Amino acid sequence: MDRNAAPKVHIVTLGCSKNTVDSEVLAGQLRAHHLDVAHTIEDADSLVINTCGFIDAAKEESINTILEAVELKRQGALRQVVVAGCLSERYGDELRIEIPEVDHYFGTEAYEGIIKAISPNLKYSLMGERIVSTPTGYAYLKISEGCDRPCSFCAIPLMRGKHRSVAADEVVRQAQTLVAQGARELVLVAQDLTYYGLDIHGKRTLADLLRRLSDESGADWIRCMYAFPSGFPLDVLDVISERSNIVSYLDMPLQHASDAVLKSMRRGITRERTEALLATIRDRIPDITLRSTFIIGYPNETEHDVDELLSFLDTVQLDRVGVFPYSQEDDTYAYILGDPIPDSVKQGRIERVMELQRSISESKNLAKIGSTVEVLIEEDVLHHDGAAVEWRGRSSADAPEVDNDVYVRSELPLQIGSIVHVQIDDAAEFDLFGTVATTKE
Repeated sequence: MDRNAAPKVHIVTLGCSKNTVDSEVLAGQLRAHHLDVAHTIEDADSLVINTCGFIDAAKEESINTILEAVELKRQGALRQVVVAGCLSERYGDELRIEIPEVDHYFGTEAYEGIIKAISPNLKYSLMGERIVSTPTGYAYLKISEGCDRPCSFCAIPLMRGKHRSVAADEVVRQAQTLVAQGARELVLVAQDLTYYGLDIHGKRTLADLLRRLSDESGADWIRCMYAFPSGFPLDVLDVISERSNIVSYLDMPLQHASDAVLKSMRRGITRERTEALLATIRDRIPDITLRSTFIIGYPNETEHDVDELLSFLDTVQLDRVGVFPYSQEDDTYAYILGDPIPDSVKQGRIERVMELQRSISESKNLAKIGSTVEVLIEEDVLHHDGAAVEWRGRSSADAPEVDNDVYVRSELPLQIGSIVHVQIDDAAEFDLFGTVATTKE
């Protein structure tokens, strides 16, 4: 390894889509400073690990990744290891003591410090470059950072700070750049989309931002993720309904349905109000796809509370559901409640919830047989005589990484990143199967 050569940097991204955006911005700024951004760790001599610290499993993955990197450095395969992101933001002092072999620790969005640490002789100036790492066809667009919500279980405000909206002009500029680079779909992300604009204008202005993105970005699909239910701005529904390039999809993490658990979680909502909100959303946008996530095994959760959640899911018939076991987080309001529910009990409750949701999902997917849906093609998955004959993609009702896949057969080759109309021929619990009808240029 030539110690005098310019560093070749590889970035490992752990955790959520917000971290993905941070890593892409860092990669763009490294390249703008004429540093080589390596696609694999084997091609790199410097490693940046963008960590996640949200739940225990994510922390463990981050720490294991750091330890593996330190071992590579010991073996001479790396000359420096830099750790950044949420875990480092929150536990930096402890990590410096426990894993001193790491060269530098930084928190979130510490682009300037990371660049200077990797190549001290470079003069830093803020640039707007970003290297998109997601598959061809879509990109994440982060519209705000941080969170002001008081949820008892969540450490995000400790790691990401208070809510801060990105100015609308800047969001639109980023959107236009991403579309110019090939993104057909923009996936809007934040810790809470619905707070957008409060810190700038003193009111929620997500609807106004969506109108501008619809009119000015050039995107075929615009998708909303991470919308908090309490205080949800209903004017957003009008925009989704009236704009054809804003997909009829909404991700709304509900976390639970038992009033007792919701109160302890400090969610500011009840089951009755949640059901009323979902009914309003479906009344205003009848074809909307609703996704949510739930925490199982919260300290005061009882079997009765789980029955309440199952009853709720059976009543509201959500289209997409993700479930996570409760993770006790230092310095959160819920920390004093302990973590009394055994992992085995949590997993049993999760399986009960997912068993019900699998049935709901299968029923909804079977109902789509014979219909035609738009699908964004992401990869070819089956070949015959050297030519692709089947592709995998997502419908407009499915967010990347977390929702259903659509497997598409076509006699003619399909372009990765294209949008095609697909007739659905068959369905499973979490997959659809169809034949291409027409393509959308």
